[in-house]
Amino acid sequence: MKKRISVLAAVVLAVGFALCLAACGETKDDTVTVTLWHVYGGEVNSNMNALVDEFNNTVGREQGVRVRVDSVSNSGVIHESVLAAAYKEPGAPELPDIFVSYPKTVLALPDDDILVDYRDYFTAGELNAYIPEFVEEGTVDGRPVILPLAKSTEILFVNKTAFDRFAADTGASLDELATWEGLYAVAERYAEWSGGKSFFAHDYHFNYFQVGVESLGESFFDEDGLAFGPGFTYAWKPYAEAALTGGLWLGSGYATEPLRTGDVIASVASSASVLYYSDVVTYKDNSSEKVEIISLPCPIFEGGERLVMQRGVGACTVKSTPEREKACMIFLKWLTEPERNVDFVTSLGYMPVTKEGFDYLPAAIETLTDPMYASLYEAFLRTRQDYTFYVPPQREDYLSLETRFEKTARLRLTAGRVQYSEQGADVTDELLHTTLDEFKRSYGN
Repeated sequence: MKKRISVLAAVVLAVGFALCLAACGETKDDTVTVTLWHVYGGEVNSNMNALVDEFNNTVGREQGVRVRVDSVSNSGVIHESVLAAAYKEPGAPELPDIFVSYPKTVLALPDDDILVDYRDYFTAGELNAYIPEFVEEGTVDGRPVILPLAKSTEILFVNKTAFDRFAADTGASLDELATWEGLYAVAERYAEWSGGKSFFAHDYHFNYFQVGVESLGESFFDEDGLAFGPGFTYAWKPYAEAALTGGLWLGSGYATEPLRTGDVIASVASSASVLYYSDVVTYKDNSSEKVEIISLPCPIFEGGERLVMQRGVGACTVKSTPEREKACMIFLKWLTEPERNVDFVTSLGYMPVTKEGFDYLPAAIETLTDPMYASLYEAFLRTRQDYTFYVPPQREDYLSLETRFEKTARLRLTAGRVQYSEQGADVTDELLHTTLDEFKRSYGN
């Protein structure tokens, strides 16, 4: 009798365990595992990895989908790895089911038809829920192949503690920083007031001109490279004058560094760089000061359109089988649900990617404990309300044009700064013309 009871108990336990596995979607036959390469955090401490775990333990378990993170790296490494896999280079890994990328990666693929067209899995209404410019950036050859996950824009970061000292002596106002003309005028006054220190650093000089010229109603590009029209000359004057007089930082590296060392007190940089800013400035003499860093929308030209750069990788899905592709869609739709997407992006300094996501931001701001992040997201709300997001063109030479521009502009204006220091303010007008002419000749097309 005991033997029969123990056998019956074992059978009941086995059946119960099997039913539990089936209910949880963990049976080997039922679960579809898809792979992911992403850039959000490190292997150990990653916001995305935490979300993947949450998905796997909830919706994924219920629907028989498991996401496995195979790589956490930077966009450059993923770009190279994807191309190596796509071109089947010796020793290259297989393409994952999902990888994050910029359009340049898709443009460099041997055939972008290896990627899923999201219109095959998203209704028109679902795609319309995303910010239109974000979807536009991920549309290559008329096919939406990069789904937005988190987006950055350019933000003006200001050391308000230092600015307030300057303002108390000079009457300068933060309102002047709303336009490029005002910002560069303040930069010149700051250089004079501070004994030659720079006021401002820009992470992307190329973007300043690209977005600025387009906002003035001109094309920044032409078929050969850059157009160099009247709008470019207009944007050059205040920019170059601030550089010559010392108000504009021309050093190499990211704009976060001179703000952290007190070499500047304002910078335009990617919103995601908030991760690298600090509320403590450490000066060259090793003294330090606790400061308040605030965020403001990116300046515009007076009379120009309110355009601002947007960037950030999105998710590409590799064509495979209907089951695997559907599994990827379940995860991506879950990840970009407005409230969840807001929770994700607010930990990283990014913007949400849906219209409804921005509606959740005011409530999310109330939960932020870091004043620097709260200020950033207030600036995001103003940007979303008042600006149009600029979508860069998909050109094969885009990166080379940008790299050459950054190097040439800094070199020309650094040389001009030396001449200004040696010859004085009387040569300002002459240098504005000569530096522009030399820049155009050096840059070429």
